[in-house]
Amino acid sequence: MTVQTEPSAIGQRLQQLRRERGLTQRALAGSGYTAAYVSTLEAGRVRPSEAALRYLAERLGITPDELATGRPAHLASELRLALTEAQGLLAAGDTGRAGAGFAAVLARAEQEGVDAVRPAALLGLGECALESGRLGPAREHFEAAEALLADQPLPQRAAAVRGRAVTHLLAGELRYACYLLESTIDRLNATGLPDPDALLLLYAAVIGPYMDMGAHARAAQAAELALALAPEATDPALVAGLHRSVARTLIAEGRTAEADASLARAQQLYQRLRLNSDLAKCHWMRGYVHAQAGDLDLAERELRTARTMLTAQQAELFAQQVDVELADVLRRRGSHQEAGLLLHTLLDRLGPHRGAVHAAGAHRLLGLIAEEQDAPEDAEEHYVRALSLLEQAGAAGDLADLCRLLGDLYRRTGRTELALDVYRTGLGHRAAPGTTTLGPGPAAPPLPAS
Repeated sequence: MTVQTEPSAIGQRLQQLRRERGLTQRALAGSGYTAAYVSTLEAGRVRPSEAALRYLAERLGITPDELATGRPAHLASELRLALTEAQGLLAAGDTGRAGAGFAAVLARAEQEGVDAVRPAALLGLGECALESGRLGPAREHFEAAEALLADQPLPQRAAAVRGRAVTHLLAGELRYACYLLESTIDRLNATGLPDPDALLLLYAAVIGPYMDMGAHARAAQAAELALALAPEATDPALVAGLHRSVARTLIAEGRTAEADASLARAQQLYQRLRLNSDLAKCHWMRGYVHAQAGDLDLAERELRTARTMLTAQQAELFAQQVDVELADVLRRRGSHQEAGLLLHTLLDRLGPHRGAVHAAGAHRLLGLIAEEQDAPEDAEEHYVRALSLLEQAGAAGDLADLCRLLGDLYRRTGRTELALDVYRTGLGHRAAPGTTTLGPGPAAPPLPAS
């Protein structure tokens, strides 16, 4: 419903409110205006001036905005309170109730014309859809929020851009995710007055696609720039997210102790802020770190904790990613049957347009299990499927590793020429700089002098 602010609608409200209070037109007019003027307003022939709106609203005991629009006086405050409650539910991992809360706020805001809260409600709906793995609806919500904020300063659109980029990342569109984040970072830095919170959000977000593309040097650079911004940030949740993202670059460099320390800092912040969804992802990453360090008992414990939390929160897509890591730990512990069942169940749930990198990871592990069970033909089939998925996604680092596995399999089964071809392909991916469609990485922000 469009808010009715034309003269006829204001006149009808004025007449209704006057009658409800038992006032005559002359009594309402008081000493400031004439009864004839009030009559003209009620007939809808003219729109009251701002001064007249304030005067008549005061005599009626309402706000000028309520007289002009018909909106309840405290509606905006009520909607913001409802937004805060929905955001709290989302932070606690209750995406179902959070989504219902955001949807109710959005519907009321649209009905009453309270445009100020609509972008936040759409962002919340996008995050809920993202957590539950509904990438299409999530992207639509983020795009709608960005469109509503089109006339606002760029920092206010950063969260919507980051949300859109994450949907493309999870759909396997790594280069486009990088393009969205890099171009926004460059535009923010070009203003000369960068917003630390907005930049921190975007730098932390771009680390993931960089790592998946094999652009480890660029990921490390983004992490360094983000860490330099952290002291200027005002949102502790963003700082926690930064430590979680930085841990990925440390893991890639083999600095597992430092990575675990970074995750521990993030975990402390998330616990203090009661951000259960992010806390679950910390358990997930700490499980991966322990697996890299060879502590499979602790890795399995952390990953099962993460899986239980994410499943309870209905964060389907993230729970599926944890399943890949857990299956690898189970495989390394010799539990091939349990690992295989977990991976096949995961592949049955993953659709064709989401989770390409994670589906490839599942096929890679199934290939390893098949090799360990002396089934080279099955292993080859899984490796080839994984290769196709990774080529579509442009995940250069994972492609290089997979080419090595497939080449080794061909060599062991006497297919030397095929092995050489696959090794050459893998070396090409390993040597690729991992740059995105923009070429040079995003510029560093102008940081304040220390």
